[in-house]
Amino acid sequence: MSSANPATDDQVQARARALSSPLRLRILRLCLHKARTNKEIADLLEINPATSLHHVRTLLANGFVEAEEARRGNRGAKEVPYRATRMSWGTKIPDAAPILVDTFLQEIDGLAPDEIQVMRIGLKLNEADQKELIGKIKDLLSEYALRPADDDGVATSLFLAHHLDQTAG
Repeated sequence: MSSANPATDDQVQARARALSSPLRLRILRLCLHKARTNKEIADLLEINPATSLHHVRTLLANGFVEAEEARRGNRGAKEVPYRATRMSWGTKIPDAAPILVDTFLQEIDGLAPDEIQVMRIGLKLNEADQKELIGKIKDLLSEYALRPADDDGVATSLFLAHHLDQTAG
């Protein structure tokens, strides 16, 4: 949304609510690089198509997915593919940590250990250095998140968490 037409409080709250569901965040991930129909989404997430449609409609109403041109399915039924708009990347979610952690855990459920690369580091930084580090990481991730997808690329996901370590002193 341009600065000439800023989002209203109601729109900001509705968008935050739309992103407060791990299931909707997973739908966004599924539709990021490939437009998918409601049936495809439901099948991939192993949920009822009516449940999937409710969540897709919430994302659509808030601008997080857009409908592409309808097509005919295998049995001639009209199917509407949906594609993520990437608008969620810059949208703030209040109390996002539990939602994002839950989404991450759902997405990695069933993966073999060698299918997940993990890194963990302990640092002792003053407040200014912490802010600098987080700012550089956000800038780097934004650079990649806003790039067009590589045609020959492989869909991948990155989850990053930063927290104060109260026990390490």
